[in-house]
Amino acid sequence: MTVIAGIPRIERLLREAAGIHIDKNDLRRHEEFVNRKIHDLLQRGCAIAKANGRDVVQPWDVPLSGGLQQCMHEFRALDQAIEVRPILDRLAKLPPLELDFSEAVTESLPDLAGGLTIALARSFKILDPGLKNPDTRDWDRAFALFDLLL
Repeated sequence: MTVIAGIPRIERLLREAAGIHIDKNDLRRHEEFVNRKIHDLLQRGCAIAKANGRDVVQPWDVPLSGGLQQCMHEFRALDQAIEVRPILDRLAKLPPLELDFSEAVTESLPDLAGGLTIALARSFKILDPGLKNPDTRDWDRAFALFDLLL
């Protein structure tokens, strides 16, 4: 299944997670967001592993907040009906960083991408409770919020 064929599933995930409706143009922003935040989290994971004298990043090195872990759990539950995990597996790119990643970290990327997607959708609603269709300004605000916190 290609990412293009999975567009309706990503749209459905955002809709079910927080009532957010996106169009095909927003999918590029979504992919950029997911990959940027995965990179940021894994970069911190590298620093933590390195500080602990290891050359492989393990799952416990990746700094996941309780809220993001909850979003990942909710993603897994939603994904049973939507089946978007294979699409997120193709979207979530493992960034080239200075350390290697364990198999468990690599296998967790789709769930991390799904959790980030749910957190993003819900952040739109926190920033503007009445929002249905985010525009460029809404995306910029969400990016800024996550850049501050993750």
